[in-house]
Amino acid sequence: MFEKILIANRGEIAVRIIRAAREMGIKTVAIYSEVDRNALHVKLADEAVCIGSASSKDSYLNMSTIINTTVLKRAGAIHPGFGFLSENSKFAKMCRDCKIKFIGPHEEIIHKMGNKALARKTMQEANIPVIPGSDEVLYDVGRAKIVAEKIGFPIMVKASSGGGGRGMRVVYSAAEFDSAFLSAKEESLNAFGDDSMYIEKFIENPKHIEFQILADEHGNVIHLGERDCSMQRKNQKVIEEAPSSILTPKQRTEIGKIAVKIAKTVGYQNAGTIEFLLDKNGDYYFMEMNTRLQVEHPITEMVTGIDIVKKQLEIASGEKLTIKQKDLTFAGCAIECRINAEEPEKGFRPSPGKIKNLLLPGGLGIRVDSAMYDGYKIPSNYDSMVAKIIAYDKTREEAICKMKRALYELQVEGIKTNIDFLLSLLSSSAFINGNYDTAYIKNNYNF
Repeated sequence: MFEKILIANRGEIAVRIIRAAREMGIKTVAIYSEVDRNALHVKLADEAVCIGSASSKDSYLNMSTIINTTVLKRAGAIHPGFGFLSENSKFAKMCRDCKIKFIGPHEEIIHKMGNKALARKTMQEANIPVIPGSDEVLYDVGRAKIVAEKIGFPIMVKASSGGGGRGMRVVYSAAEFDSAFLSAKEESLNAFGDDSMYIEKFIENPKHIEFQILADEHGNVIHLGERDCSMQRKNQKVIEEAPSSILTPKQRTEIGKIAVKIAKTVGYQNAGTIEFLLDKNGDYYFMEMNTRLQVEHPITEMVTGIDIVKKQLEIASGEKLTIKQKDLTFAGCAIECRINAEEPEKGFRPSPGKIKNLLLPGGLGIRVDSAMYDGYKIPSNYDSMVAKIIAYDKTREEAICKMKRALYELQVEGIKTNIDFLLSLLSSSAFINGNYDTAYIKNNYNF
């Protein structure tokens, strides 16, 4: 096992990784930008190094500086968290070349599965059902438009190296295409340093179902069940739950087997997520694979009792999975709400500021993953998510009630948040009945 790791991230996920590492007796090195000097992950790590200015490209995306810091601090591995460099194959290769363990899959797999167009082609060759779309990465708007018209509108423009809803646009007609493609391309370049795009048929009003997998370096693969991530706004997940209330036992078994098959097909290693779209007819399609830890991993941990971050560290150190698929048990229901510093009534405008009078919820079955503390100043330079509230109980109905109680209990002054918006979603008949899809917020909220 590693003696020391560097965490190439910030915020609540950096805190989450530090906690898991400390429980395993592993020392941690935090990196931070100048604006993050007083961030919680900096305070909790064993060591911390400032690596640049507030701009992501000068700090959390600065590959050479991160590698040099890892070498200087004699850390044996880098955990990338999610976002930033977590799905950057070039960075993973740099780690390998410098004899630093990248806590994630090999760079070839990141490239194959992180590049959405190449992943589609790989799945087609393996006879996995995929959404109709482009068979190549696209850079030129003219060429992309020809492909879109061949597929037929509406279509979805997606960043090949994207995630978190960035670099994505739904396009309903040829007249809208050029501006949508170019803006998505620019957003992808700014967020991921990659402006390669691809196009797929837009399936209207689907359910978004994803399966968590774990794969060791000895060929063993298991899945940890599904998460329903259909409650979204502009392709950004808002509320997630495990298990899905809509999947039949037959679908759950079938899709779980497909998820494991996909991981084995590409020789996957470490934690990853296979994402599917489920249409109104109950047909499912491979959408993409996230070759990293997911924001919503805690709900899977709650229903399985498995610490996914610790498993990542064990797998990266060469240990075999000791869990067999047949031995896994799934119990209860877990729901996650993303708490964002934003103003829903003003178009979800970000609301950075200084935290005052913070009261976090607690009690049996409530988990809070956050980097907030009293007096902390949330910067305007990064993602607006400031906390994740996870509620767990024996039944879905009880988990919903517990989550609502936790949101009522959460108090934070100094910034605006989306707490009332989340309570509204949880109280809707659509959510209570599980009768919602990825278009629910768009169709029912006039923000």
